[in-house]
Amino acid sequence: MTDVIRRALAEIAHAFRAERRDDALATAAALQSAPFQGQANPLAAADDAAIRALLFASGHPTAVALLAAHDRMPWGVNPVARQVSADHMELYAVCDLMGPDSPIRSAHLRAGLYYQRPNCRYALHSHAAAETYVIIAGSALWTAGDARKLIGPGDSVHHSTYLPHACQTGPEGVVALWRWSGDIGVESYRLHDGQDAFAA
Repeated sequence: MTDVIRRALAEIAHAFRAERRDDALATAAALQSAPFQGQANPLAAADDAAIRALLFASGHPTAVALLAAHDRMPWGVNPVARQVSADHMELYAVCDLMGPDSPIRSAHLRAGLYYQRPNCRYALHSHAAAETYVIIAGSALWTAGDARKLIGPGDSVHHSTYLPHACQTGPEGVVALWRWSGDIGVESYRLHDGQDAFAA
């Protein structure tokens, strides 16, 4: 594992430890103790430039570390890719860091990075896993159940099991950390805006 990857994982772990939930602490510990067995995946040029610009402008410690490690991160691997349409995948890019088939292997935890493109809406959706997002660059209007709020770098939002949630970006887009715990199987993932995302 390179030093820049090690520093990036340490900053991600620090951000999750701040959550103080037992599953967040377990995720943080696994990020720093398990071997990283991944390799970089190329992003579309527009996404690559946009993520770099957001991370550069942020100043959040995790954003600084991720910018240094950006070229070595496995962007483009989305655990729920088989559950959603190709059109839906055009909204965002995912870097899958931890999970059953991820660079850091875990049978009961998932974690990674998330980039949502500017001026688009990730539709209301839910899943069995409990989930936390930590915003590290950009901002988004987040819906979680009946609550809606604008969140930016350093803010976090937690979704309990099956809590419907959605995300609307403005002109800059958003980069966030995400983690799942509990039932991390992707089969429960579904969209609520008039269509079921699961493809049998």
